[in-house]
Amino acid sequence: MDTNNGMSANDESRFSSDQPDELKNIIEAAIMVSEVPITVDRILGMFLDATKPERATVKELLLELEQDYAKRGFELRCIDKGYRLQTREEYSPWLARLSTGRQPRYSRAMLETLAIIAYRQPVTRGEIEEIRGVAVSTDIIRTLQEREWIRQLGVRDVPGKPALFGTTKNFLEYFSLEGLSQLPTLQDIRDMDTIAAELNMELPLEDNAVDRPDDKIDNEAKSAAEKNSQADMLENLPVTDDRQPVENASSNDENLVTTDDSSENEESPVKKINETDSNQKKSG
Repeated sequence: MDTNNGMSANDESRFSSDQPDELKNIIEAAIMVSEVPITVDRILGMFLDATKPERATVKELLLELEQDYAKRGFELRCIDKGYRLQTREEYSPWLARLSTGRQPRYSRAMLETLAIIAYRQPVTRGEIEEIRGVAVSTDIIRTLQEREWIRQLGVRDVPGKPALFGTTKNFLEYFSLEGLSQLPTLQDIRDMDTIAAELNMELPLEDNAVDRPDDKIDNEAKSAAEKNSQADMLENLPVTDDRQPVENASSNDENLVTTDDSSENEESPVKKINETDSNQKKSG
């Protein structure tokens, strides 16, 4: 008897790789009960060595499941190497009517800050302010951290040791992104409304913005903001020729001092920006 899961090898033998239908059902059940997108490694870890299927077999069955759901109201999505079942985006208008709570609305200032972090990570608060042209409210950073969309990666090894921020796996999960390469390309986008539409987010009217402290700071810096349109702000972000805004980043940042975060190790979506970026050197 296996003392770890209470199942003997004999009990599990009926779920061998020679029975693909049973194996597919097990994978489907695992995806259903998993609280986070489940990876192929975690699926393989459910089986005893004697009955463990081949990795290629698991991937083939995941593809079959994806095809099985092709005409259903939900779909199988790959999110940062993990798989989860979710409702289809096109049915969100009807599903939203089932919600008894108020839909979250995000201020333009928060979306701009999140976009800069996503495309430019790792980035300091000062660098965000330089790109936006206005001060960034502490409440904005705190709210993004509380929602677990961003986290501190470490500090830049320069005077003052400013914190470096990047996105998290929860950021990818919330916006249904397989990876950072699926972020809307900057070559075609030149305003926050388009980015919001791409990420299926709703921007509030100015008088409904939820981050009043940040709005107050922005108003105090209005004269500076008028000199920096949204188009100018986005043009300051690094643009690549393919759909990978930060996939070509390097981790050998001489001035990067990382923090230990065991919750996001081998599958962290965060990419390090090469210090040779002239804008990074200037801000440092």
